[in-house]
Amino acid sequence: MGYAIIRAAGSQFRVSQGQIVRIPSVAKQIGSSIEFEVLARGDGDRVEIGSPLVDGALVSGTILEHGRDKKIIVFKYKRRKQYKKTHGHRQNFTAVRIDSIGIEAEGDKGDNSEAQSLKAESGAESASVETEQEAAAGGAESEQGEN
Repeated sequence: MGYAIIRAAGSQFRVSQGQIVRIPSVAKQIGSSIEFEVLARGDGDRVEIGSPLVDGALVSGTILEHGRDKKIIVFKYKRRKQYKKTHGHRQNFTAVRIDSIGIEAEGDKGDNSEAQSLKAESGAESASVETEQEAAAGGAESEQGEN
């Protein structure tokens, strides 16, 4: 069974399929689906790391609940100054069940592959133009060297 490292609300989480993870609060309805950016994924011995994201990787989940975490006590203290402050904080969270770790749908990927193939073709054309220009420049230099 594989795993993925996702980015959710500025934090990174290591998730696997079927896992329930608490992420910082997301403004979506309970029961709706959510998709995450994949920074890295692995399966056994194979690990794929994105730069910054893994191409074609997709992690989707279902929102189960919204809630508030346990209270965190913040205590400020300065010795010999009679200064003590206590402050409490409860962080909001969203519980998400990870439904699938996989690749993008074919329709989404097809648009991207067309753009990449067009980019590759234009890159190949520009490379051939550059080599022709270099050859012409090299020929001009050799003619000057003969005189």
